[in-house]
Amino acid sequence: MFKEITSQQLNPEKFTQDKVKEIKELVGNGTAINALSGGVDSSTVTMLGHKALGKQLKTVFIENGLMRQGEPERVVSLFRQLGITVEIIDARKEFFTALQGITDPEEKREAITQTFYRDVFGRIIKQSGAKHLLQGTILTDVDETIAGIKRQHNVFEQLGIDPQEAFGYRIIEPLIQLRKDGVRKVGMALGLPTEIFQRIPFPGPALSARVIGEVTPERIETVRKATAVVENILKDTNAFQYLAILHLDRVTGMRDGRRDFGQQIEIRCWNSLDARTATPTPLSFEILEKLSAEVIQEVPGVVSVTYNITPKPPSTIEAV
Repeated sequence: MFKEITSQQLNPEKFTQDKVKEIKELVGNGTAINALSGGVDSSTVTMLGHKALGKQLKTVFIENGLMRQGEPERVVSLFRQLGITVEIIDARKEFFTALQGITDPEEKREAITQTFYRDVFGRIIKQSGAKHLLQGTILTDVDETIAGIKRQHNVFEQLGIDPQEAFGYRIIEPLIQLRKDGVRKVGMALGLPTEIFQRIPFPGPALSARVIGEVTPERIETVRKATAVVENILKDTNAFQYLAILHLDRVTGMRDGRRDFGQQIEIRCWNSLDARTATPTPLSFEILEKLSAEVIQEVPGVVSVTYNITPKPPSTIEAV
């Protein structure tokens, strides 16, 4: 069992040296693959993996149709500037097919897990001949899964699941002893630009974790547009995380003097250090009004915007 390395205990340079050596020993002369989403964890593990393996590491961006606006192009461009080539794999059809008709949160997460690891990565692994998948699992992912709070899509061995047996390859998790604040320190030491290592967290199941009920391309597009508004307005708050959630129930609204039975967006904004606990950010009413007005204006079909003021616990940072 691994031991937690707190942010206070962490020596990023020594940690990097140790993990580079460990990754080299595990992969040997073979090939490894990693999926880059553009978030702090996956970006840090990408830099760490390339430092250890160079051309032995193949980095891909899985276009699952669930990412933020313009994310694939943005991530590929950023990492090209860092000297790392990223291949985009279009898997949108596979993910939306797997999610069709599912409303239960855990079933949605399991559908994404199986599609990602068994179907999409299973295919990439076979085509490349790689034996290892390098990924950015962190300690909070493990804690929440084991505690039964929510199944994180990237946790296996801690649940007694052998990835080699289940999917046909081994998973290397060099960041698993760290929490988010420690990962940021390692990312900075590895030369990631500030806009990446200080980026707000983003869930593994992507925007599907912010759609209550069935995930469809249309509902994802709604929450994607709302996310763009929320992230633009709240980017200077220094909050730990901020997000938009699409509710399942429709609510009665008014538009052009007539009833508009429309959709509801919930906004959450959090202060936290490591995501284990969090408190809602006390936003001014002026900012709340601006959020509401721009979401209503920019996102078709939305008639109600709310702000969540419940701390974690009992709430969680993500909705699903």
